Amino acid sequence: MTSQSPDQPSADGPRVGLFATCLVDLFRPSVGFSAVELLQRSGCRVDVPREQTCCGQPAYNSGDSGDAKTIARQVISVFEGFDYVVVPSGSCGGTIKHHYPALFADDADWGPRAETLADKIYELIQFLVDVVKVDDFHANYDGTVTYHDSCSGLRELDIKQQPRQVLSKVRGMTLIEGEEAETCCGFGGLFCVKYPDISGTMVDAKVDDVLATGADTVLGGDLGCLMNISGRLTRRGSTVAVRHVAEILAGAVDSPAIGAAPDPTAVDMGDD
Repeated sequence: MTSQSPDQPSADGPRVGLFATCLVDLFRPSVGFSAVELLQRSGCRVDVPREQTCCGQPAYNSGDSGDAKTIARQVISVFEGFDYVVVPSGSCGGTIKHHYPALFADDADWGPRAETLADKIYELIQFLVDVVKVDDFHANYDGTVTYHDSCSGLRELDIKQQPRQVLSKVRGMTLIEGEEAETCCGFGGLFCVKYPDISGTMVDAKVDDVLATGADTVLGGDLGCLMNISGRLTRRGSTVAVRHVAEILAGAVDSPAIGAAPDPTAVDMGDD
């Protein structure tokens, strides 16, 4: 495809609702801010509704369909008025796109509403590349990176080439593919809590693959995976940095990487 340069948001650009996700909100707000910036630079009008909640994936995966439906109704009500709904997570995006319609398959009211929302939900990089057709954000990153494909993004949303397409335009970056780039990291939400031994073995295999690439940074599109990988790298004494792809594209790389300790020499510019 022909690369396009990002534009400033216009009055007639698509109206996009950003589903920020719980992990971004609680642990890595810079991913949300980066997502907003990238969407606005791509000509979108962006809103981040304050009424949004968890997507309900933990309840759904635990078999608690009652609470999952209650949460899903809230999400549908909040986001159904937007042209598109964008989420910086293949996991949450896959839940809304595929599992909401299944939850309400026999509901004459909420079923069609769930289907309508499912038709306009996109993971962030998928939306930028496939919908608004922007793949060059004039980003710079001096380093060698490897990319982790999250299970939900890869298998539920068909996200594979899109992040690699935008990363190929980042100046100064070298991308090295791991042999196990598509292999699960062992996070899986509640899976790592229910089956810690299996999860630990899986993330160790993932970290082995990351280290074998010689990359100094791991990138991905799902914060849960990235936190899991970062935690294991740290426990094994590695200095490999871990970041969400949106942070790289938006140039938000001054803050510590995921799981890294704050710089003790940094100057606090806050109010006295």
